[in-house]
Amino acid sequence: MNNREQLRAIAVRAMRDHGLDPDFPQAALAEAAARNSAPQTSDEPTRDLRSLLWCSIDNDDSRDLDQLSVAERLSTGDVKVLVAIADVDAIVKQGSAIDGHAAQNTTSVYTPAIIFPMLPERLSTDLTSLADQQERVSVVTEFVVSPDGTTSGGTVYGARVKNYAKLAYRSVGAWLAGNGPLPAAAAAVHGMDDQLRMQDQVAQALNHVRHQHGALEFARDEVEHVFDGDTLRNIREEPSNRARDLIENLMIAANGVVARFLDTRGFPSLRRVVRTPERWDRIRGVAAEYGDTLPETADSEALAAFLARRQTAAPDAFAELSHRIIKLIGSGEYVVDPPGQEPPGHFGLAVRDYTHSTAPNRRYPDLITQRLLKATLAGRPSPYSIGELEKLAAHCTIQEDNANKVERQVRKSAAALVVQSSVGQTFDAVVTGASPKGTFVRVMRPPIEGMLVRGANGADVGDRVHVRLSHVDVERGFIDFERL
Repeated sequence: MNNREQLRAIAVRAMRDHGLDPDFPQAALAEAAARNSAPQTSDEPTRDLRSLLWCSIDNDDSRDLDQLSVAERLSTGDVKVLVAIADVDAIVKQGSAIDGHAAQNTTSVYTPAIIFPMLPERLSTDLTSLADQQERVSVVTEFVVSPDGTTSGGTVYGARVKNYAKLAYRSVGAWLAGNGPLPAAAAAVHGMDDQLRMQDQVAQALNHVRHQHGALEFARDEVEHVFDGDTLRNIREEPSNRARDLIENLMIAANGVVARFLDTRGFPSLRRVVRTPERWDRIRGVAAEYGDTLPETADSEALAAFLARRQTAAPDAFAELSHRIIKLIGSGEYVVDPPGQEPPGHFGLAVRDYTHSTAPNRRYPDLITQRLLKATLAGRPSPYSIGELEKLAAHCTIQEDNANKVERQVRKSAAALVVQSSVGQTFDAVVTGASPKGTFVRVMRPPIEGMLVRGANGADVGDRVHVRLSHVDVERGFIDFERL
């Protein structure tokens, strides 16, 4: 069995072990096969915006394209931004077999050797994808950004759109940073270069405002698994990328508009929140290690300022610090925000209004949000009661955590494949987890994580340790270290 086949088998087993279904039911596949074309109309009135210079920016190999973006400079100097989201609900109807599978898994699961899509590929990579050079129905979020990064005028409506340029993070990011040529797909469209620069300027302004309000900036925890045919050769970190930042900031702004749009129309929403850290005292202790002082009560602005200082002072060590702080902050969750109530907010993003709406091909909460939006646009009542939304929020939180566990487990198996010849070697590491289940450490180069099986007494999250790789088990995804 080659590496790719081995990792696929491990991934399928991990999906089942964590309550996720790796296979689509026959009824769902039959529903997908019965669709001969992408929907040309939606249930709600739509505008014709096909003439605008829409483009997508995603991973190099992505085909499940959820969003397009376009910008228009206004006479006031402000910029109008439009984000088009694939109208997945136009095909995936509530209560259908496809919807049932999506509601069970709640998310696409991405592992090194195989992707388990939330929707059948017949839909997610074709009929409900905002695919290259294709016309599609969509749900558009529109807002205006001033030169200082403040937003206004948020609204949502249906529209027909066309993707004129399928672009990728790496090439666009290199071009924006002055390290590469304009991607060929963009160069082939007159005015697309100006369009990308305008979107980049807007995204930077939005990013500046968020960070003024305490948005936390971390080193990205993304890696690339390098295959040579079916053999896994290496694992390497993905560097920060300006095009990723562009899309991230536009999507955060769009998600805020959607949350406020639903609230002002008397509709509930699913909010994505990261609560105030319970281990703020430990975060303060990490800051103290660097001679810095954080306030006694959790303060995202103070934490953001500390992180910015450390990134400037020691950029090579910032990834390690990021992992320490992220673990101490904790994971996010989905909660229901009834209309008219104070929203819970998102500690890490420093935003008061935040939902998930921009990836309905990949995340079920986004499809739920889309159905809520389309109901408001059509003048229909909410398709979900508050009680139903609360159950869905809890289920989506659990399944997203399970999906993360699957992805981590398969990444660990992939890491074990890469480092199995390095047993006995020593590494510098940082403790990333300490609980009755075990103590875990992360090595930065190569970017792998494993259990501290010897010398764990007294180790806590954030501690720096020197370790020896003592054992690996590819099938179980185990990477064991001893503390020196």
